[in-house]
Amino acid sequence: MSVTLTDQDKLTLRTAAYGAVTLLAATGAAGSPHKVATEGSIALASATGLVGHVLSEKSKGMNLNGTSVAALADHVLPALTAAMSLLNQQAPAEADNFRSTVIIAMRAATRTQKGQPSPTMAEMARKITAALDAASVMPGVAAADSGALPNAPAGQDRLELQKAIQEIVDSGFAGVQLRVHDERGEWVGSAGVRRLGEAAKPLTNGRFRIGSSTKTFVATLVLQLVAEGTIGLDDPVADYLPEFGLDRRITVRMLLQHTSGVFNFTGEYYDDGTVVPGIPWSGQEWVDNRFKTYRPEELVRLALSKPVRFAPGTDWSYSNTNYVLARLLIEKVTGRSLAEEMQRLILGPLGLSGTVVPDTQTDIPGPHAHAYYRYEDAGQQKTVDVTRQNPSWISSGGDMISTTQDLHTFISALMGGKLLPAPLLAEMCKPHPKVGYGLGVFVQDAGPNGGTVITHNGGIAGYAALMYSTPDGGKTLTASLTYVDDAAMSLAEAFQKATQRLVNEVFCNGQAEPAQ
Repeated sequence: MSVTLTDQDKLTLRTAAYGAVTLLAATGAAGSPHKVATEGSIALASATGLVGHVLSEKSKGMNLNGTSVAALADHVLPALTAAMSLLNQQAPAEADNFRSTVIIAMRAATRTQKGQPSPTMAEMARKITAALDAASVMPGVAAADSGALPNAPAGQDRLELQKAIQEIVDSGFAGVQLRVHDERGEWVGSAGVRRLGEAAKPLTNGRFRIGSSTKTFVATLVLQLVAEGTIGLDDPVADYLPEFGLDRRITVRMLLQHTSGVFNFTGEYYDDGTVVPGIPWSGQEWVDNRFKTYRPEELVRLALSKPVRFAPGTDWSYSNTNYVLARLLIEKVTGRSLAEEMQRLILGPLGLSGTVVPDTQTDIPGPHAHAYYRYEDAGQQKTVDVTRQNPSWISSGGDMISTTQDLHTFISALMGGKLLPAPLLAEMCKPHPKVGYGLGVFVQDAGPNGGTVITHNGGIAGYAALMYSTPDGGKTLTASLTYVDDAAMSLAEAFQKATQRLVNEVFCNGQAEPAQ
């Protein structure tokens, strides 16, 4: 679809974006309005593509001076909705890019405040977000224009893939989105429903929470900082984060490979059956408190108050704490937030406009399928929609939001050598002998005739993400599954079977694993 923006359209985009920052500056008078505006405006420079080109001409035609907050809001908020509307009509990907850029700018602006933003500033941020979302999916816009891809072209009708995802739905999942890139080209499809009780199918490129697939993004970011010379891969983490009193034997590499021995803040499960709980992340307690904010430092300090699993470097154990420490490391050495660094080094360069680092943001922006949680209350089974939640409870261990398209672009670029120098990519894909975990990725044997695959799947409260690639990035499988989650993880076995079925179809030419 060609994109034609008039001079007035471009003025609307610039007024909306820079006006949002100006609004926050005007309402954040308790801090420094100049600093608020400066930080937000700098963040707008992270925009790429068409949006970036338009916003770079920020001085053309805008007049945002000398008005009250109320008058400014009356001018800017409609411009935000109008900007999203015109981009949704002409270039949905650019609409996502525009929304993400404005949100990043808002976060940059509010971070200039000491402590939490003022109530008036927080309320203005809410109004700006609402104005952006008012036109996220316009009535009458076709699915292909609201984030979904059209059906596969002629010759790409992969009945075996459509059958596979339908069987996954039939096994108990609410919905599936699947994207495959291989020697036969691209195939995208979906099955099931977007929302329980409704008939609409999931969009083939809707957004979803990706859970622990986040770890591959974070590990890549750390390794990019290693490549820049900002971090040493085998340096003691304590040199960068002295405030936590970490064992000096723990290195950056150990965080990324889960060999630090640090307690997992979501709880530890020992071989003898002993369970040491961490923060609540399941059951009614989590459901009732799913909008609670945890700060990353809080999660780390909780973990460090518990016994370590083993001496650093002597064993392997999956711990979300490692990746929260990695986030704090990134933020300490760069002086920027994880979201900003992710935008600078990964999201921006790859054009991943559908990917979000949410921090405490509760909503999934743009079109998305819903996720659910089931628990027992007074002997009664209750099922609640948990699509909206505050993902700070998992932080950089699994909080990101993405699409099947963005996951494909990311893992293909990563394995194709576009994000890391060859020596660091080799380090990333060097598996630990115990479980085949490298630095933020699993290195696995796909099965009969499938060869090696690089993967990191994720699951979080009714959402699951699949991300697989051949070591050269030439063949990928990315998917999202939505379901009704529960404390017993009732669908865990079905999830494993579904995952293996898809891997067999894509990487092993449909051959199943031999019977055990």
